[in-house]
Amino acid sequence: MSEHVRIESGGGVLAITLARPERRNAITVAMYAALADAIEQAQADPSLRLITLGGEGEDFTAGNDLADFMAAMPRDGEEIAVWRLLRALAVNELPLVAAVHGNAIGIGTTLLLHCDLVLAEEGTRFSLPFVDLGLVPEAASSLLLPRLAGRRVGARYLLLAEPFGPEEAREWGLVSHLVPKGALNQALADTVAALLAKPAAALRMTQKLLRHGNRDEILERFEMENGHFAERLQSAEVKEAITAFFEKRKPNFTG
Repeated sequence: MSEHVRIESGGGVLAITLARPERRNAITVAMYAALADAIEQAQADPSLRLITLGGEGEDFTAGNDLADFMAAMPRDGEEIAVWRLLRALAVNELPLVAAVHGNAIGIGTTLLLHCDLVLAEEGTRFSLPFVDLGLVPEAASSLLLPRLAGRRVGARYLLLAEPFGPEEAREWGLVSHLVPKGALNQALADTVAALLAKPAAALRMTQKLLRHGNRDEILERFEMENGHFAERLQSAEVKEAITAFFEKRKPNFTG
């Protein structure tokens, strides 16, 4: 497990917290592995009734820790922890509630597509900057985002990489609850209490029915996206985007 992922279990709830606030909860390879382990293992624990996911500090997550990720780039056909996490989210059979605040960048937005309820604090900023980094979407977001929001909105966020707020996200269905500033923890506690008060078997079966019919299609899209993503990691465009990021300048893709 990673020291930057806090796992707490009790009262039927597995609470997962990204706990690297000094780096805006940027996710490392070790953190991805810890997240995947936690969600995979939860499926076999009969004492658990739901999973919560949140972030410590000012942000939910700034997305990938780019330096860590590039240092551990996969070789041809190699499995990486982030893909294992995404599969775990796609096949998860416990209600999953995310509490989001601050910045939710990249995978910080796309993983929410696999949550059952998403509570977002006012002022949350979502962003999908994959194209800006020379990459392609992941987490089946090229399938799920247009399905939720429509193709034009999906293109706006994935092609132009425009950031958006929780009000807009709630309009098209990424966010289930908009929470006033400073009230996120209480809203999460209230939502957890409401779910725990319901009959466990009925709740779990309903969660499965809500997801029924999507799993195979999502897993197939994972494979397609992941293949392109791995190819892009070797590209000159990605190298320029990452170099420009660390040099704090605009990338030059005209060459």
